[in-house]
Amino acid sequence: MSVIAELKRRNVFRVGILYLVASWVLLQVGELLVGLLALPPWTNKLLFAALLLGFVPAVIFSWVYELTPEGLKREHKVERNQSITADTARKLDLTVGGLLLVAIAMLAVNWYSGRGVGLRRTTASEVAATQAADATSPATPVPAGDLRSIAVLPFVNMSGDAGNEYFADGLSEELLNLLVKLPELRVAARTSAFKFKGEKIDVKDVAQKLNVAHILEGSVRKSGNKVRITAQLIKAADGYHLWSETYDRTLDDIFVVQDDIAGEVVKALKLTLLGSTSVTRSRPVDPEAYNLALQGRFFVEHDLQRSVDYFRRARERDPDYAPAWAGLSQAYAYQAAFGYAPVADGFRRAREAAEKALALDPQLVDAHLAMGWIQLVHDWDWEGADASFRTALDLEPGNAQALRRVAGQASILGRWSEAIDLANKAIERDPLRPGSYSNLGLNLLTVNRDIEAEAAFRKTLELDPDGASQHLMLGRALLLQGKTDAALQETQQETDEGWRLSGLSLAFHALGRRGESDAALAALKEKYADDSAYQIAEAHAFRGEVDLAFEWLERAYDQRDGGVTEIKGDRLMRGLIGDPRYKAFLRKLKLPE
Repeated sequence: MSVIAELKRRNVFRVGILYLVASWVLLQVGELLVGLLALPPWTNKLLFAALLLGFVPAVIFSWVYELTPEGLKREHKVERNQSITADTARKLDLTVGGLLLVAIAMLAVNWYSGRGVGLRRTTASEVAATQAADATSPATPVPAGDLRSIAVLPFVNMSGDAGNEYFADGLSEELLNLLVKLPELRVAARTSAFKFKGEKIDVKDVAQKLNVAHILEGSVRKSGNKVRITAQLIKAADGYHLWSETYDRTLDDIFVVQDDIAGEVVKALKLTLLGSTSVTRSRPVDPEAYNLALQGRFFVEHDLQRSVDYFRRARERDPDYAPAWAGLSQAYAYQAAFGYAPVADGFRRAREAAEKALALDPQLVDAHLAMGWIQLVHDWDWEGADASFRTALDLEPGNAQALRRVAGQASILGRWSEAIDLANKAIERDPLRPGSYSNLGLNLLTVNRDIEAEAAFRKTLELDPDGASQHLMLGRALLLQGKTDAALQETQQETDEGWRLSGLSLAFHALGRRGESDAALAALKEKYADDSAYQIAEAHAFRGEVDLAFEWLERAYDQRDGGVTEIKGDRLMRGLIGDPRYKAFLRKLKLPE
């Protein structure tokens, strides 16, 4: 008997085929469990290695041993007339056939849903149930406010001159930044605290929304170089004033006043709060430099050129004032990133300013955040940005922006469990910032926690109903749950046309409405090819058009499209993972495979 014939008789070929098919099915199940259980990304690689190593022993085993009615026996000990290899062959054929059916079913699901996410039409009752979901519930429970928590509300400008608004805001922010340096104290972030600017407030209600036990509020009157500052610390539970004081000073004494207010807060709460009150910060030699830097910070969100002008003047008044350099770096970088200045020159100036700030004050959190943002947005230096942001977080563990930045880097590098944990911590400190929930939702989608992601996006939408991409992201969370009709309805409400077209190309495809999907994608390419190359690549990948997806990924890379940073966790791109070009693209981005 020939070797080939003997291999067939002993069912070696059948065992090999069975092993390969079963291994493929196990790998698909493993990939699903990695997402559902938030296991480390290397888990499936370990499973693959184990299965690969087991192939040769399995084949050798089938050659050496034979199944008999009495159990396994060495092949040479079985009489040929007693062999039941033919019966075993039929059983193996049936097993392989069954597993192939399972494999075909899984391939079909992958084809229609983008790598292991089932899509189906939702019934009218399911759509109604989705629309009736509680839009106000937060994505994750936030711990109840405790005695180690405080919010610094924006001090009221009582000067009678709107031009002094910057000073009242700046004083409030300076106090907040001073208190956040105390590791024992949880301080609500500026974004959330300033939501109540200009509103008539109920202290207890505000404290509940910010999840804090104490409120620091006050007012400012400024006239030339003279200021009157009134501050009061309130226990939110009963509205009791723990401390209040009025200061009549000049700008020369402003840091003394700030230290005094912070010290009184510590003194009032130290029995249950603080073991240490020592903090350090950069101080200008010239009080006018401080005043100019406050104005520069105020205009960062309103008028970038005015912000740059004020920070430059502050730097000229006091060349050693590190916060002026850090603020100037941020303003320069924003000008370059948002198209108000040449990219290369703008980021060069931003880097020089950040380096100067760090040289003057290596402990300045804003300087590390400014440098990290340059490394992230312009350099695509993921490890460098991660190091800068982590240094900022080490200096101020309660800094909400640092938490968000480190979470973003963890997500880019594929550390999604860490990213989710940090995003939740950012929400604890900044519970009214829409982006905090949006960032959390994106990370939850990555690990297939779609229902929680939906809740996060609903909270984002509640806080910012007209914000760009809010309806799109909620629609995507519904789409990945298989709620295709609800996803379409949500996407159609998207306020930004580019995001809306991107979402419609996905939703229509999932519903089998190919012509409408094609039309939305064509419109997206016609109007937004220079801004949305990554979203176009997503649509092609989701539609199974692999070559076009890679073509648009290359365009996104050339355009420095920030969307490519999401590729490792993007479930719409999972249909590309088996293609060699996918790993090559990750290497090009210098991302871990």
